Amino acid sequence: MARKIRDDDEIGRIDPNPVRRGVGVAMAGLLGVILLYLVAVAPPRDLAYLVMQIVFGLAALWLAVAMWQASAIPLILTRKELKEEGGRSLFRIDNVDSVDRGFFAFKPATGFLVRLKEPDPAGRVYAPGLWWRARRRVMVGGVTSGAQAKSVADLIMVLMAERDGKTF
Repeated sequence: MARKIRDDDEIGRIDPNPVRRGVGVAMAGLLGVILLYLVAVAPPRDLAYLVMQIVFGLAALWLAVAMWQASAIPLILTRKELKEEGGRSLFRIDNVDSVDRGFFAFKPATGFLVRLKEPDPAGRVYAPGLWWRARRRVMVGGVTSGAQAKSVADLIMVLMAERDGKTF
């Protein structure tokens, strides 16, 4: 006899792709190293350009470290929400207005866009390379596996249809 799926059981999962993760972190880190190397070898004459180059180099290095840390956490889909494995919620299914993974959608690579009915009270959150939330939009993707992201987006649409009482 099949057991009933509870609201907190995992029904979908998005694991960061190790190759995409490595390439993304390496590119950001390499950009930072190159910018700082150029400052050391051939510094610009103008002080404003020098400061700008140093700031951008340090920001790229910070992004590489932040991406490495943020993209290590898989995303878990339950019947109630999409969340990080550690427990931080991206959004609740009952707050989802639409899911867009179309070719022309403004979304991350190998990912999808979720529009929420109401803005999340936690506000803006940015997990570089994996997901980010701004106002009523949540974008998932970047270093994710395309097949897993597609299946989770499809599962979210099925959960929305169940919630709204629609049948196929």
